[in-house]
Amino acid sequence: MPCKLWLALSVLLLLPASEAGRQMPKLADKKLCADSECSHPIMIAWALQDYYPGDCRFIPIRQGQLVYVYAMLKDRGNLFWAGSVQDSYYGQQEARIGHFPSSVVVEAHPLMPANTEVVTTKWDFYCY
Repeated sequence: MPCKLWLALSVLLLLPASEAGRQMPKLADKKLCADSECSHPIMIAWALQDYYPGDCRFIPIRQGQLVYVYAMLKDRGNLFWAGSVQDSYYGQQEARIGHFPSSVVVEAHPLMPANTEVVTTKWDFYCY
């Protein structure tokens, strides 16, 4: 009996890990960044409204939050930006970079020019 219980628990523990990562459709083929790795924020934006994402490529945003913008998608994806949300209380929300509609934020403070064009990869739209 303990062997069956161990097997059942092992299967349950492995199940979420196997479903965690998945490739999602690309939103755009190119993006504009401050550098070739898109590692520096190009601006700080202010959230005008709440945004609840439709899938794991996107990040939730609450009205009034500061958003660090790292990339602006180009061409067919030009309505979306990539960034991370900075909460008012450190540690309240796990920081992760994701996409969001550019229409839910307004530029608050420019940091670096977004003049480096970067080709997107499957990892830009991979869900963890």
